[in-house]
Order: sequence, then C-alpha cells, then structure tokens
Amino acid sequence: MIDYPRAEKYGWRRWVPSWKLTSGLFIGFVGSLVAMVGVGYAMVSIPNENDAAKSQNNVYYWADGKQMVATGTGVNRQNVSIDQIPEAMQWAVISAENKSFYQDSGVDPMGIARAVVNMARGGQTQGGSTITQQYVKNTYLSQQQTLTRKFKEMFISIKVGTKLKKKQILQGYLNTSYFGRGAYGIQAAAQTYYGKNAVDLTPSQCAVLAALLKGPTYFDPAGNADLDPTATQKANTQRSQERWKWILEQMHNDHHLTDAQYVTATKKYPVPQGRKATKGMTGQISYLVDTAKKYVLAHSDITEAQFDQGGYQIKTTFDKKKVNELTAAVKKIQKQRIDPKRRDLDKYVQFGAASVKPENGAIVALYGGDGYENGHFTNNADTSGVPVGSTWKPFVLAAAMEYGTYKSDGQGISPLSKYNGNDHLKVTRPDGSPFLNKDNSVFFQNNESHYKWGYISLRKAMEQSVNTPFVQLGVDVGLTHVRDVAQRSGILKDSFSTLNPSFAIGTSTPSAIRMADAYATFAASGKHADPYSVTEVKKDGVDLQGFSKPQVTPAIPANVANNVTDVLQNVIQNGTGQNAKALGRTAAGKTGTTDSNKSAWFVGYTRQLSTSVAMFRENPKDHELLSMNGTAGVPSIHGGDIPTSVWTEYMRAALRGQNDLPFPDATPIGNVEDEAGAPSPTPSVTITPSPTPSTSPSPTPSVTATSPSPSASDTCQWSWGNDCNGNGNSNGTGGTDTGGTDGGTVPTPTPTDTTGTAGTTRGNGNGNGGIFGGQNG
Repeated sequence: MIDYPRAEKYGWRRWVPSWKLTSGLFIGFVGSLVAMVGVGYAMVSIPNENDAAKSQNNVYYWADGKQMVATGTGVNRQNVSIDQIPEAMQWAVISAENKSFYQDSGVDPMGIARAVVNMARGGQTQGGSTITQQYVKNTYLSQQQTLTRKFKEMFISIKVGTKLKKKQILQGYLNTSYFGRGAYGIQAAAQTYYGKNAVDLTPSQCAVLAALLKGPTYFDPAGNADLDPTATQKANTQRSQERWKWILEQMHNDHHLTDAQYVTATKKYPVPQGRKATKGMTGQISYLVDTAKKYVLAHSDITEAQFDQGGYQIKTTFDKKKVNELTAAVKKIQKQRIDPKRRDLDKYVQFGAASVKPENGAIVALYGGDGYENGHFTNNADTSGVPVGSTWKPFVLAAAMEYGTYKSDGQGISPLSKYNGNDHLKVTRPDGSPFLNKDNSVFFQNNESHYKWGYISLRKAMEQSVNTPFVQLGVDVGLTHVRDVAQRSGILKDSFSTLNPSFAIGTSTPSAIRMADAYATFAASGKHADPYSVTEVKKDGVDLQGFSKPQVTPAIPANVANNVTDVLQNVIQNGTGQNAKALGRTAAGKTGTTDSNKSAWFVGYTRQLSTSVAMFRENPKDHELLSMNGTAGVPSIHGGDIPTSVWTEYMRAALRGQNDLPFPDATPIGNVEDEAGAPSPTPSVTITPSPTPSTSPSPTPSVTATSPSPSASDTCQWSWGNDCNGNGNSNGTGGTDTGGTDGGTVPTPTPTDTTGTAGTTRGNGNGNGGIFGGQNG
C-alpha cells in the first residue's frame, strides 16, 4: 500500500516520495488533527460559575494539634445576574482587559502560543488571555501550568465562545474573579471595598475594582506589605490611582463614558473602605494566620486565589500558651506605662514581638499588634521598616572575632581589644583618611552622651552600648563581613541598609521574627535554622510537599557565638539590659534605641528560647515613624526600659517550670589589641561577666544633630595624629553624627562597602525590604 522506497525507481529517485504518498500523508495528518480536535471539543464541558462558588474553610491548628481557627471565603461570595452588574463595570473590564471581547472568538491564538513556548522553556505562563479564557481559568479547579491543561482550557474556551452568549461569559467572569481581601466575584468585592451592592457602584468605583483584577496584592490601596514589602499602602495607592485613571481614560476613548460622565468620574478618587476583621480573626489569631498563610504561599506553588478558595488544613508551630503569655506581657506593661488618654505623646505607640526556638527555628509565639478588630492590619512581628539600633552590634563583634580587622592579618580579635570610646570620633579609612560628608566636611560619629570613655574594651563598649568603637570596628573588619555574618545568622538581605559606617550601629530594618531567629543562632552556638511557622499542610486529606523542617546549618564558628553570648550576658548583668536580671535565670541580650528615639528594642535569649521585642510610634496616616521622646512621661524610651520589661515578663512566664540551663563555656578567642595597636597572642583576662554592676554612668538621651551624609568610611582604632581623640585635626567644623539611646542609628553616611583588606575600599549599596519564610519573614 505504501510504495516507499519506490520499487521501480533507481538511484536518488528511489528515495523521493511520490505525490500520491505525500498528499496521502498530508490528508491523513490533517484528518487525524481534526479528529483529535473534534474529540477534545466533544469531551470538554462548559464551566459553571456556580461550581466555582463552592469555597471551603481553611482550618489552622496549634502546634499541639488543636484547632486554632477556621476561616474561609464561603460567606464572602455571591453570584449576581448580569442586570445587577453596572454597565460601567462591564465596560471597565472590557476596556482594560479585552477591547475586542464582543468581536473575538474567545481565544487568543498568539497568547496561547506564547504561553506554550514559555512553558516549554521552563518559564511561567504569560498573561494576555481573553475574558473568555480568564473565565474558563477562574472556574478550572486545577491551576497547574501544564501543556495538557492549557490545551484543554483552549478547547473549553472555544466551546464557551460558541455555546454561550457574550453577556453570559462576562457575567461568569465577573462572578468568579478574585478581587483580593478574600472577595470572589463583583458582589463580594462591592461589599468588601465600598459596603454596597454591585448594582449601586458608580463608574469611578467600578474603575477602582477593575484595577484590582491586575493583581489585588499590588492594587489594593490598603496595602499588602505583609505579603510583599513592596506592596505598601503608599505604593499600592499610587498604583491604584494611576490604573483607575487609565481605565477611565480607556472607557472614555472607547466611547463608553460621555464627556460629562468622564469629568464626574475623574473628579475625585473614590477611596475604598479599610479592611475589617472576619469572624474568628481577632486578637493575635489574625497575625498568626497571616504569618502561616505567607509561609504556605512562599513554600508552595499555591496561588493566593487558590488558597483563599479554601479546603486546606494547616498545622502551625504556634504554642497557644506562649502566644497568650506574650500578649499578656505586652498588655500588662502597656497598661502600666502607656496612657494615650492623658498624654498625646503616648498615642500611636505600637509593639511587635516574636519568640523562636534555638537550633530549631520554630516560631512559638508572636505579637503583631492590637488586632484586626481594632483596625490594625499590619503584622508588627513580621514586617520590616523599624531600625534595630544597637541590637545590631553583636553581628559586628562576631565578624571581628571571626575575620579580624585589616591590621590583624586575618586573625580574629578578642572582645577585650580596646577601641576609642570617646564622643565625636572622626571615623577613618584603612589608609588613615577621614570619611567626609556630602559637603566635603569631616564626618564625626557621636555617642549619645559626652562622657569621655577613652580607650575601652569592646566588651565594655557593648555593656554600655557606646557607639564610636563599633562604628570604627565595623569599618576595620569590613562591612561586607558584618553583613555576611548577619545574613548567615538569619537576617534577610533585603532588610539591610546601605553599607556605610552607620550600618554597624543598626540602620537595617529586619522583622522581629528575623531578629529573634538571628539571636537564636548565638544561643545555639552558631547553628542556624530559618524561622518557620508551618509543619504540615493538607488538601483533601493529602499531605502537600514543601513543609519539612528547615535544615540546621553552621552559620558562625561555635566559639565565636559562645563569646558573643558571654559578652551579652554581661550586658544584662552590668550594662544597659539590667532590667532583664529580674528573669532570675541565665540569659543574654542586647538593648537598642535608634536615632531620634523612633524605635527601641530588646533581643535576648536563654538556651531554650530567643525573643525580640520592638517598640515604636507610627503616624497612622503615612506610616512614618515618630519620635518617642516624652512617651510614657520620660525624656526618651530606652531599649533597656519598656521593651526589656515586656521581654522579662514574657520569658518569666514562658520558661516557668523549665530548667535554668547554662550556656556553653566561651574560651578565649583572638588577639587582644591594646591602645597602641600591638597585638598580643593570647588574651590575658578570662572572659566572664563582672561580679558587680558597673559604676560607669548610664548614657542619657541627647538630641540628634542632623548632618550631611558622610561618604564611605573606615576605622579609627589608634590615635596617630591625635585625630581619634577629638584633638588636632578633629577640631574641624565638619558634620556630626549622634546615635540614639543605647547606641542608636543614624541614616546619614553615603553608600560604601569596606572590604576588610588593608588599604582598600569598594563602593556598593544595598536596599531594604524582605518577606518571611522565604522571603518575609
């Protein structure tokens, strides 16, 4: 039947197929393709928007397996007929998403081709689908991006385009689309964002809701910074307003709005109402659910829309008893010290806290704020933006012990090494030249008091939280080394501030969760595990992959971590953290207060638990940090005051009944560098906490002197030329830089990155941000 190779031909002609064979194969191929399309077309069914509306609850469980809360979207979904959807809403999505909706066949061949090619290359599918295709996708239960699903979606779209009227398709699309805040469909969206039925929406409001279809995470004006640090209220509002205006322009250009309607619609942006707490999402439950949800989305291919459709069972690491104890500690100290009814400066005070298990990473408790029911929707335990101040100094010390300075030939230096602790220190580069402000004046680092410390050990500087030694030390070690130690300990790179001298005293903005986790690395003798909040996720009784415990890795040499712990024990015994002695057990920690007194921290740990507490004031309108000078009726808030009291109150309850475990011994480490800079091979002093409280004066708050941003800097450990002591050349009139209480931070120096190699510097910069669990957390 098939004459090939051709029997009666010779040479090359024998291998050339005849026209009969060629045409037969072509007809057979086309026929088979048509048959396959016909079978595929016949086998698929038209989706039903009512089927898509069957959402379920997501159920969250405490670490002990008991149910925490069941929350879902079933009560926030209601289909409406097309006559209940304003024409303005219909035209808004058509003008923005698919102008040819009423003319096209329902399928975008080029869009499908792009998606197929992209998937074949291993990338994600691309947008650009028609409204018909998006409706089909909305009602498709499986959202897996596979070629099989894409072709099946195409067949369904073709069938939908031929069997349903355009109005029916548009109705189905608007009833099944996800608008954010758990709202599926236009009716739920109208109620959620404007508190009215869909039929009553104005054209201007319709444009805002249509903008959400591009991605509610980034176009909800209320912000979604808990899901993505870039989705702030300010950024989202700007994006929403820009797209709102653009959609109205498109509607006007497409003749779906008259000139008069367009003028009215664009006169004022219709601000949606704020978020509201849903049933069961009150107190700390809302923040626990928020943290767990982010972790699930970050560790799986589940989309937010799929997750909000429900049906998942999520087992968390949260300990109900400890969560309640942390909440009680915050509320108790808040009630004792903060009184916004009597003092205006006590208004807008907020707390964020987190508690993590060392050598494990499990988040056992957190405090995210006053609760959704009180209008506080930002999770203070898992958000960046609050500088950590002097709680950053242990990373500088750890880097110095691990890497040494540019003059120690790679040998680590001891905590007993001495640095200049005097106020108004000229910070110098490895070549001896000073850092300069933007106006080329000499940059000086200030302490928060003018006390003349002279040359003091790094141990003493940590105890009293003196700024100048650590600013110079950070540059001597190399700020890249400091950054690397912090990152290995658990700090996300997106939360790092610019690498300049002030980086060493805490201008970075990691979350409370990440700070607790990083200090847990010290508690675990240098072993680190990423913080996690979910241990198991099930859907339809089947375990989903990706939720095994994070791997424990060596982050810092054990003896370096143990020496940091030894120094931080001394902070509690004799230094700025003495209020934590009331815990009555072995503990280590560090206080931190930032420039202009805008935030105050205490981060501390025992062998069993690492906990961070942050306190700050925030303008509710623009979310800018406000000074806490005068808050609680005191001149300024110290990290060693209210935050330490909260920490102590919680840790006392959380550790009740547990053994008081000692930390591993810290053996002497590194070279001791004296005032002249000559290294001694071994330390001559045993590193143990001082037996009695230090008589050194406690620093008092000072007003920060704002100065121009200095250029990149190095260190001033030795007093050649008398510059380091504030004499000689340091009498210039250059700018000053004042740290806040407990060291403080100052966002003044210009970007730089010191390497730790003698005589060299390298310019570099870093941004801020971060997401828990994989990203923010």
